[in-house]
Order: sequence, then structure tokens, then C-alpha cells
Amino acid sequence: MTEKDEIYRCNICGNMVQVLHTGPGKLVCCENQMELLEEKTDGVGPEKHLPIIEKTDDGVKVKVGSIPHPMEENHCIEWIELIADNKIYTKFLKPGDKPEAEFNLKMEDITQIMAREYCSIHGLWKSA
Repeated sequence: MTEKDEIYRCNICGNMVQVLHTGPGKLVCCENQMELLEEKTDGVGPEKHLPIIEKTDDGVKVKVGSIPHPMEENHCIEWIELIADNKIYTKFLKPGDKPEAEFNLKMEDITQIMAREYCSIHGLWKSA
């Protein structure tokens, strides 16, 4: 992940954008400035929100929480992102899915790794 990799959300319609290179302008949607999402590592419910990175036989698995996160219609993990050596891998989820994602990467080949996820109620979280 680059230092400037930011995620913004429109609090009216729910549009979300990921900024890979920042400029001086402001992001606007529905005629309002978009909200910059802060990456959380603590606060309400870290046991259900912190992404946990695990090595598997097939690569890397990211689970959301030490206690599985609910995957209900109105409260779920919408996506999981793995950032490995400045490459971003994303899996989109839907209600009923398991709150986890598998990526076919060799852990021994990775020098920097981080994960983040977005909860529809509790926002953006990143691995500690």
C-alpha cells in the first residue's frame, strides 16, 4: 500500500472510491464532500473486525476477526483487501458468504503484507 492510498465514501448514496494518487482537489458526490475513511485497529468490536492474515498450503488467507463477523443483509463485510509488496488484491463479499478471502500468493515471496476490510456498519479496519 502506498502512503496516499485512501478510501472515501459518500454518506448520501454510499459510493466508495479508492484514491491511488492524491491531488489538491476535494472529492464530491451527491453535491457533498466525500468522507475520508480512517483505518481502525481498535475501538468497538476488534475481535469481529481485525483482519487476520494466515499462511495456507495454497497461499494466504485473510479472516475477519478472531470471532467470525456476521454476514447478514444489513451488517456484513463488503470486501477484503490484501496489500502485498505494493500490489492490491481484493475480494468482494455478499451476505451469507464466509468473512474471509483466499489469495494464491506464496507467503515466503512477500516482504511486506497488510490486510484491510470494510464492514457495512463499523467501517474500515486494517490488520494490526
